[in-house]
Amino acid sequence: MSCPIVNERFCFKEEMNLTIHKSSLFYPGDGFIAYNPGGEIVFRVDSYCPASRSKDELILMDSAGASLVTLQRKKPSLHQRWEGFLGEKNEGQEPIFTIHKSSIIGKYDIVAQVHNTDPIQEFKIEGSYVQRSCKILYNNNPRITESSSEEEETKVVVAEIERKMDSDTKVVLGKDVFLLCLKAGIDGAFIMALVLVLDQMEGHDYKESGDMVNFTFGH
Repeated sequence: MSCPIVNERFCFKEEMNLTIHKSSLFYPGDGFIAYNPGGEIVFRVDSYCPASRSKDELILMDSAGASLVTLQRKKPSLHQRWEGFLGEKNEGQEPIFTIHKSSIIGKYDIVAQVHNTDPIQEFKIEGSYVQRSCKILYNNNPRITESSSEEEETKVVVAEIERKMDSDTKVVLGKDVFLLCLKAGIDGAFIMALVLVLDQMEGHDYKESGDMVNFTFGH
């Protein structure tokens, strides 16, 4: 599927496995570098927080340092609501998507609404980000209910988060280095933005978790 939400140039024509390196030189959890199989930087998030920028704001950049998405935690918000803006956010700019927890207690979904897509698109994440083992699925028929026998036939895996193995030693690397496997046509910049928010919401919760995390996209 082709689904440009942030930038069409990151809707790769072929499947792409990005190696994600999570760094925390100054502030935990806010630094990332994404490399393609050739070792070239595709995305980055600086692991520092200058005085002019809130620690509740992340900017996803391309390899040249151009801002692709600004992610801001909305406060106060019991549901950990985040908003995503194209480029570097300007005064009065409207978000292109929002992400929040559906509940503040017990099991919850994570819901994302994209405001520049029509018709509604629905994605679900199944598995555990904490364990770096989850799938992002696109539901091309969101009207089918979960009780429908046809539902599974409408789901398509568009991205996966997996543990990475060292090719020489065959040892599984730590959770700060993992794979983001993108299917052809999916907007890699948008998926990477979701990874950043997932890390903020779930990255510091090290309990075992296999709960399903749901993303719903609409306008």
